[in-house]
Amino acid sequence: MIRWLKRLIDLILPPRCLICGKVIGADNALCAECFNNITFITKPYCQHCGKPLSFTNLNKDLYCPECLKKKDSVFYLCRSAIQYDEYSKKLILDFKFADHLENRYLLTQWLCLAGKDIVKTKPDMILPVPLHYSRLFRRKYNQSAVLARELSKKTQISVRYDVLKKYRYTKPQVICSGKQRRKNIKDAFAVIKPEAIKGKSIILIDDVYTTGSTLKECAKMLKKAGAKNVSALTVARVTD
Repeated sequence: MIRWLKRLIDLILPPRCLICGKVIGADNALCAECFNNITFITKPYCQHCGKPLSFTNLNKDLYCPECLKKKDSVFYLCRSAIQYDEYSKKLILDFKFADHLENRYLLTQWLCLAGKDIVKTKPDMILPVPLHYSRLFRRKYNQSAVLARELSKKTQISVRYDVLKKYRYTKPQVICSGKQRRKNIKDAFAVIKPEAIKGKSIILIDDVYTTGSTLKECAKMLKKAGAKNVSALTVARVTD
């Protein structure tokens, strides 16, 4: 009965590509052309921060120059699924700002693939990057929390929404330069339940890694409050 109902719905409202709207054969997916335009972040990438590398040797664990220099990175590991570019932009922005919550299913699949290295370390919990209450009120949902919830279902790692809070309203990071981003986000977050994360390994979830300022500030607060380590996992990453 359910199968026949599904076929009837598909006949009336056929599945469409999440980017271009073309009729396709499966729900919550991309057409072949749009899928081929997506650039997935695959090896070789820095084994620590996940930044794509131009080297060709795939048999060794490679590290980017920045990670070789810095021994005190705030992240344990950092991974992203795809490059944030002109092709992936609509998929992310529709999910984030245009109520296209159906995009979460595909984006979470990609998170699972990108986050295999992190999940193998057996983290204790997943935390989404929080929104300030005023922005949450306008947007109606926190896209990072939606992704965190779906990832928790797939990995069976518990998710908490009551640990990390954004206390201070900040300008949108997209309008700030690199240095301005760090200043804009500084001391904007606080850990309100430090007892919940003491000695714990955490996966921090966000939609896009641009300069990493927001994720790094959150990780810094979590480690200061007693977290054992913090790994960052995002759907997309700006690589230029």
